[in-house]
Amino acid sequence: MKEIIDSPNLVAFCGLYCGACARYLKDKCPGCQENSKATWCAIRTCCMKNEYSSCADCKEFSNPKDCKKFDNFMSKLFGLIFRSDREACINQIKELGLEGHAAKMTELKHQAIKKL
Repeated sequence: MKEIIDSPNLVAFCGLYCGACARYLKDKCPGCQENSKATWCAIRTCCMKNEYSSCADCKEFSNPKDCKKFDNFMSKLFGLIFRSDREACINQIKELGLEGHAAKMTELKHQAIKKL
């Protein structure tokens, strides 16, 4: 199994940190940025089309929750099951940048900021 490493390239477009994801660490997923099979992900498609590093770069929605691509049924279900707060991840990226977010998530050894 891989070790959790600090890399801004492992920040998913939605703000999750692939570098601490169990699937990534077990070599079962290349991470969001490299996952060419993730064409189903509307967030990834939108960010790639607009050349965004993440939803934090979006100029159309200052709050990602206002975006239907970000705040869809699957993301709500994922957030509920894993108690993940992707909005908090995007806000942390806005505050700390991709590098700071990656460093913080690596330090915490978490894929996402947890909902309280």
